Amino acid sequence: MAHQQADLEPVLIMVPGVGGGQAEPRFHQADPARAQLLVTDLVATRGEGVFETLGVFDGVAMNVGPHLQRLARSAAMIDLPAPDLDLLASALDAAIAAHTAVPELTARIMMTRGVEGADAPTAWIHARTAEDYSAARRGMRVVMLDRGIPTTVAGTSPWLLAGAKTLSYAGNLAALREARRRDAEDVLYVSSDGWCLEGPTSTLLVRRGNTFTTTPTEAGVLPGTTVATVLTALEQDGRTTSRELMRPQDVLDSDGAWLLSSGRLAVPITRLDDRELPVDAELTARMNAAASGRG
Repeated sequence: MAHQQADLEPVLIMVPGVGGGQAEPRFHQADPARAQLLVTDLVATRGEGVFETLGVFDGVAMNVGPHLQRLARSAAMIDLPAPDLDLLASALDAAIAAHTAVPELTARIMMTRGVEGADAPTAWIHARTAEDYSAARRGMRVVMLDRGIPTTVAGTSPWLLAGAKTLSYAGNLAALREARRRDAEDVLYVSSDGWCLEGPTSTLLVRRGNTFTTTPTEAGVLPGTTVATVLTALEQDGRTTSRELMRPQDVLDSDGAWLLSSGRLAVPITRLDDRELPVDAELTARMNAAASGRG
């Protein structure tokens, strides 16, 4: 369970050396209560940037390498300079070390195109006490919403940035507000050609018997780091795993479904639209033990 003290100070590490060059110091701790970002930064004026959110459990960040590689992938997709991943890893360690020890921490790595015309990215790491996700980990009501693009979009229209984790999140937040209007807590996106995709901030995992299936990244979804850890743990437990497209009915008729993310971990879907889904609390707990490194 996340720490309950809301007044613990977050930690902000600015990383001016992320794009290479001779920036000194290459990263430093800054006051999170003071302004650090120029209003002319292209993330403010155009939403131009990428990010990663990592779960940190008992002081240990999970899947650091896969998160950094995914950040580099997203940066390449929007033509940002290649980030210095070793530098970001060191800055992440510094942020975790500087934060008061708590059971669960959320660390966000942010990289923007920077100030217009400066040709230098802006980057920072923000570490804060995680929200209390205990209720979500018991299950959430989810609605299916049309994403408005087909599963072929990554190949046919790469400029739409399907599968990139960018800071342009207005659409995802609008979808979550629509979910609340429909008496639900989260969203499962469905493609315009009728396949289940992912959540606004999560990856889909579906159980059918002894087989656990997630959406293939070729469908334009983000390559999930937490689901990869959970799938490995399931395989080690003798389960079968696969990556294949699923219709909404496949999920509705399943033996259980989850939305996975780095902070919340594996969240069972208790109701999808108007259908109640089975929930295996013991299996979910084992998944979350693996995903948090506490297994």
